[in-house]
Amino acid sequence: MSTDRRKFLKHLGTSVLLTSASLTSLAAREENELRILRAEKRVGPNDKIRIATIGMGIMGFNDTRAALTVPGVELVGCCDLYKGRLERAKEVFGKDIFTTDDHRAILDRKDVDAVIIATSDNWHSAIAIDAMHKGKAVYSEKPMVHKISQGLEEIKVQKQTKSVFQVGSQRVSSIAYKKAKELYEAGAIGQINSIEASFNRQSALGAWQYTIPFDASVQTVDWARFQANAPVKYDYDSKRFFRWRNYREYGTGVAGDLFVHLLSGIHFITSSKGPEKIYSIGDLAYWKDGRNVPDVMSAVIHYGETKEHPAFQVTLRVNFISGEGDHSTTKIVGSEGVMDLGGEGDGFTIRKSKMPVAPGIGGWDSLYTFTEAQQKALMDDYNKRYSQADQQEPNIPGLTYRAPEGYNASNDHFANFMDAVRNGMPVVEDAVFGFRAAAPCLACNDSYFENKVIHWDAENMKIV
Repeated sequence: MSTDRRKFLKHLGTSVLLTSASLTSLAAREENELRILRAEKRVGPNDKIRIATIGMGIMGFNDTRAALTVPGVELVGCCDLYKGRLERAKEVFGKDIFTTDDHRAILDRKDVDAVIIATSDNWHSAIAIDAMHKGKAVYSEKPMVHKISQGLEEIKVQKQTKSVFQVGSQRVSSIAYKKAKELYEAGAIGQINSIEASFNRQSALGAWQYTIPFDASVQTVDWARFQANAPVKYDYDSKRFFRWRNYREYGTGVAGDLFVHLLSGIHFITSSKGPEKIYSIGDLAYWKDGRNVPDVMSAVIHYGETKEHPAFQVTLRVNFISGEGDHSTTKIVGSEGVMDLGGEGDGFTIRKSKMPVAPGIGGWDSLYTFTEAQQKALMDDYNKRYSQADQQEPNIPGLTYRAPEGYNASNDHFANFMDAVRNGMPVVEDAVFGFRAAAPCLACNDSYFENKVIHWDAENMKIV
């Protein structure tokens, strides 16, 4: 680490003269250099990583593209239950890639080193476990489990097989979140006491009303395999297949899709293992299209005091019919400032507010309700005890950080995963971290559907 870098980190907690320019130049320089070196690295034949993607929906295509930005990564095959997506995969990635509608055919291939699992949520855990038993490295989309009961078994298999396993919540690899964590740990906002985090959306696509192809049918979709592990079987329904996030039989609703992004970032910055109490409410306010999960949901989550952090509370909210428009934020509130992380890991701001030494007198106060003699005596005493400096609220400049133009956290998340596959480096989001972020979000669903407070043992990762 450079001398400038050490000095910068040493003074983060006390300096009030940081500007957005100095923060950007010092904090981003090292990360940019690492990314440039990684992109320019020459990869030999023995360093090549051959991947396959299971589930070629929106995230499957996006994850595959992000993975292929890492030098030395080659796509071998794709799996999907809709024939049209396999044809599209060949159009995009080359006619010679292997395609199948059976994930087991992917896992049986000797030329596949790692798999991306981007299926509907109900298949994440089962396919991940199969893949690890087959000796494959696993990149699992979030949430890593469909049900809380699946988490400990998946963690057990990862430890037994020693497979590389990473969960796909890219915020934990974001340069902005890394810098935010440094500032948080340096005391930039004082002692944390609460967090407000939300996703607002205002569009049909944002509410998961995804486009359905004209040729969708039982002839082009392997409907039986899709719902093979569902407790209740339905006749073929294109909406249930192509818009599976709307149905709790296959998805995990707004909690599993979006709360988990928020909690992953929160846990990363605060080093928290998780909360102890969870309660949520929700409504199906607008998108009455047959879905059986809410489109507006709020949760109150309590984190107890641990060696990692003081006690604090988190409020989470998703609104799929928000007049504010599309907007996401995580506000970490401390005793001396607020850290506001917007977007998907592309930047943050810190606004500072520190109370003066003196408690204050007059204004919105009971002082004026006393006699004039009492008021004068109280004011004289106050001015004797507190200097003018003590009575002034400190004026501490805030700061703004933005990731470099064109930066994409998903690319860094995959670069980390591939480094782990190639060199045995630790992943940034392993199965334990992934489950500790996912389980409280799935508990939000349990709280909503069962109308009760859920008590969670974050250390042992189980419902109390």
